[in-house]
Amino acid sequence: MRDSQMKEDTFGYGDFLSPFTWRYGSREMRELFSEKRRRATWRQVWLALASAETERGLLSKEELDDIRRYARGDKVDVGKSHELERSIRHDLMAELRVFAAQATKGGGKLHLGATSMDIEDNADMLAYAEAVGLLFARMTGCLTALRRQILKHRRTVCMAWTHLQPAEPTTLGYRFASYAQDFVLDMELLESVKMNFLKGKGVKGAVGTSASFGALLGERGKPADLEMKVMENLGMKSFEVSTQTYPRKSDFVLLSALASVAQSCHKFGLDLRVLQSPPFGELSEPIGEKQVGSSAMPFKRNPVKAERMCSLARFVSVLPGVAFLNAANSVLERTLDDSAARRIVIPEAFLAVDECLTIYEELVTGLQVYPAMIRKNLERYGPFAGTEAVMMRLAEKGADRQETHERIREKSFQAWRVVMEGRPNPLEKLLWADRAVSSKMTRSEMRRLLDASRYVGDAPEKCISFVRNQVDPMLRRHQERRLGKGPEY
Repeated sequence: MRDSQMKEDTFGYGDFLSPFTWRYGSREMRELFSEKRRRATWRQVWLALASAETERGLLSKEELDDIRRYARGDKVDVGKSHELERSIRHDLMAELRVFAAQATKGGGKLHLGATSMDIEDNADMLAYAEAVGLLFARMTGCLTALRRQILKHRRTVCMAWTHLQPAEPTTLGYRFASYAQDFVLDMELLESVKMNFLKGKGVKGAVGTSASFGALLGERGKPADLEMKVMENLGMKSFEVSTQTYPRKSDFVLLSALASVAQSCHKFGLDLRVLQSPPFGELSEPIGEKQVGSSAMPFKRNPVKAERMCSLARFVSVLPGVAFLNAANSVLERTLDDSAARRIVIPEAFLAVDECLTIYEELVTGLQVYPAMIRKNLERYGPFAGTEAVMMRLAEKGADRQETHERIREKSFQAWRVVMEGRPNPLEKLLWADRAVSSKMTRSEMRRLLDASRYVGDAPEKCISFVRNQVDPMLRRHQERRLGKGPEY
């Protein structure tokens, strides 16, 4: 290991720094995955083990108190540990020796019966569980912001688009509900992952059989009881079966869940980028008065936040593949070729998703809605959506459904050509000029059927029921009923 990698004071803007070191992700998430916090958590695991072993007579109370005194995070000396690691080539053993040298009374009893992964794997899972908690806080912020937009715009009629072509009307609130539903599903997935997959290795020794602890305890107790006490001290459950490590499948499932959150962020970000483009022009991310969109084109209003969110989400999308390979290639009881990759992909996945969610909440909270552009697109394309209603009404009045379909199709294509020339939609006039249509209904009746604002089905009602049945219960679970009963529907 190079000297420049060992000394904290050599890192600066003259060296390569990961963008996650300073540009992306919150301070809380960066601190959680910092080298200092990692080693402090190792010390907490050593303390939990020593405490359980003290109850079984393997350490004295005086030794345990000494260990506890130096298990605090402010006692971690990363520089000294790194200096020692340079010669022994083992990061955990370097930290252990520094810890033991500090705790002069109890240090000689640290790590009794344990292997490195009894410490590291439990510490990692503690960090992952806390990181998921931070993401839940971010997601509740996003969901709260979406909730407001769903209810505010549940009756704001806009064009829906399929295949990037105008389809039928929907409401802006209903579209927001689809984004919120993605988050509800993601939060349910993360809840399941946290409950079923974020478990520690426990303390099971070199290959998971607890042989070392059995030999250490002798008549003092069972290894399983010792393990239970250690995990109780840590406030975490453990897998019943582990090899040298906890199942690396957990990393794959965790990263897949994080990728699912990233996918939800990307979906919203891409939609916003499309709708911010001038041909649509209906929405815009918040843009600062002094924001520069282009070094060459001063007028540009680029969706830079949404683009950044999509870029980071794209990065997260490929990380489960690394975890898949780590798990699939963990030969027999364990290989070490997962270690370097895990140090990179798991923290960076959390940091990237953390940044995505921060951006997402900013976008939804500060979203600019342009009603005039929404109306313009409705007037331009909305009448086409009413042709189905016209066709059904004519069929009710005795017209042949198949012949009517062909007549309306021909008139729609004629109207489309006019629209593409930049002129107002003439569909109503074209249909009224056809006696097969005008002889069976009044002009006002036909105009009402072609009115796109009347053709949104039960979207407004679904917005309310979705918030009541899905969003609010999820927010209550993760905000400790901070929303209360919410606004009047």
